Amino acid sequence: MLAQAALISQQDLTLLAQGLHPRPFEVLGAHPLEIGGVAGVRFAVWAPNASAVSVVGDFNAWDGRRAPMQRMEQGGIWVGFVPAAALGDFYKFELFDAGGQLLPLKADPFAFAMQMRPDTASVVGNLPALQRLPAERAAANARSAPIAIYEVHAASWRRGAAQFPTWDELAESLPAYVAEMGFTHLQLMPISEHPFDGSWGYQTLGLYAPSARFGPPEGFARFVAACHARGLGLLLDWVPAHFPSDAHGLANFDGTPLYEYADPREGFHRDWNTLIYNFGRPEVVQFLVGNALFWAECWGVDGLRVDAVASMLYRDYSRPAGEWIPNVDGGHQNYEAIALLRRMNEQLGLDAPGAITVAEESTSWPGVSAPTSAGGLGFHYKWNMGWMNDTLAYMREEPIHRRWHHEKMTFGLVYAFNENFVLPISHDEVVHGKGSMLNKMPGDSWQKFANLRAYYGFLWGHPGKKLLFMGQEFAQISEWNHDAELPWNLLQQPEHAGVQRLVRDLNQLYRQQPALHRLDCEAAGFEWLIAADAEQSVLAWMRKDGKAAPVLVVCNFTPVPRHGYRLGVPAGFARWREALNTDAALYGGSNLCNPELPCEAVAAQQQAQSLLLTLPPLACLFLVPC
Repeated sequence: MLAQAALISQQDLTLLAQGLHPRPFEVLGAHPLEIGGVAGVRFAVWAPNASAVSVVGDFNAWDGRRAPMQRMEQGGIWVGFVPAAALGDFYKFELFDAGGQLLPLKADPFAFAMQMRPDTASVVGNLPALQRLPAERAAANARSAPIAIYEVHAASWRRGAAQFPTWDELAESLPAYVAEMGFTHLQLMPISEHPFDGSWGYQTLGLYAPSARFGPPEGFARFVAACHARGLGLLLDWVPAHFPSDAHGLANFDGTPLYEYADPREGFHRDWNTLIYNFGRPEVVQFLVGNALFWAECWGVDGLRVDAVASMLYRDYSRPAGEWIPNVDGGHQNYEAIALLRRMNEQLGLDAPGAITVAEESTSWPGVSAPTSAGGLGFHYKWNMGWMNDTLAYMREEPIHRRWHHEKMTFGLVYAFNENFVLPISHDEVVHGKGSMLNKMPGDSWQKFANLRAYYGFLWGHPGKKLLFMGQEFAQISEWNHDAELPWNLLQQPEHAGVQRLVRDLNQLYRQQPALHRLDCEAAGFEWLIAADAEQSVLAWMRKDGKAAPVLVVCNFTPVPRHGYRLGVPAGFARWREALNTDAALYGGSNLCNPELPCEAVAAQQQAQSLLLTLPPLACLFLVPC
């Protein structure tokens, strides 16, 4: 057995023991290397309460007696060098608990590749080379840039010849489609290794391994490159909130609750029947923060969308009274999770400049997207779940009743600039009996499509970055099914093709007009023109960027055309035209359009001049100066 110093440096050991190593993945796990002229693999694992650890695999007939590991003098790290091991070998760790009891074989928490489920072995792989975001990608992630995100479940966008498409098959078609549709970013639901397809990746046990469902990890590198070649940013869903309790995973890893909180009042998620990471343990924080940096720095992705942040922030999340443990001050805030999230965001900012983080946070927690230096959590953006719930509730109402729910469409502007918001129509809105976006809409078939088109116009005209889940861009009829590919055959029907064309054109308009994106997250970029016409269910506002010409957005959420509707407009522009009308014939609408519109010297809505408009039924207009 080689000397300890030849396997792991003292500096690395000290940092790992303190939970301060910025890149623990460079030390822990399996690393092919040559020591003393001998080629092999160095294995290292954190198991401080184990009495013995061995690495078992293809290279030693899975016999734990043949490759025992040494315990380092500090940090609870076990290490061993196996000359017979090589790239591609399957392996696990064999551990005995403190009492000498043999535990189930454990997969490597830091494995860079894993077997395809239902098999559970880790695979010896190479650490990907360091990647840096190009300057143009960093600029495309800025809050002043247009950000329109297409959310994808990679296994069910399109199916390959086998059950799952390969990364190379996806690289050939997915980035091209997303770019042609005008989206700026592609967001993948979790792609790290997970044992159960039905979790959609949100119950992961291989945080450092791209899922074997899509082929070897090097295929993912080609997929990232294909996205960037098309000018797309790539965001990954990342799940630090919980993990499943499968025997081969992190649960009770060395015979003790090592990665999870010991007390189920802290360490068990009722909603998902999963375990919760011990956010107060430095080595666990190191594991998670290192993983965030791993995806940004080693794979070159543009950012992470962090799942279930609310469940991390509150100790009483989804727990009745008496079944949660207060913090040291007696409150329900999880100080340990807050510190983890801040550290993660600071680490990415330091070592992966230009990469962004987006929080799925469903409460009114203050400062989610504020810098940590100002007391915030340090995310770049936050999903606006309140806006989504309110506006979809409004759209479900029959148009005749919408006058009584008008505030659901306007309330979001009360707090629209408290955070840097993303407006999300995500996968969560089209599963579990919620219906597809099309089938949320009331009325007959024509009205359903018109309502959906109007809502998409409202979404793209509203302040905030945009997110749309796959299939909703062509008005999928059924709910999303993770076991089947999207119903692409619907595009043979004109009304579905029309919605797809509308989403593409909305993206192009959003990108082309600075007023629609540059001040997305600032109050100076928005001005109400008509907010109180509940009786006619009409809304109108102006988007501004402080430099270029403004864009007017006008929505009519009833099926009644409104002729001669007067709209006040800012001075300085003599004529206006429609840049987009969701009722246009090419989108499947009735084609009730406005010709070029001259301004009249008639004051309205506190503006010195005005236009006389024809408002098409269930439609949204975008007007720009001629």
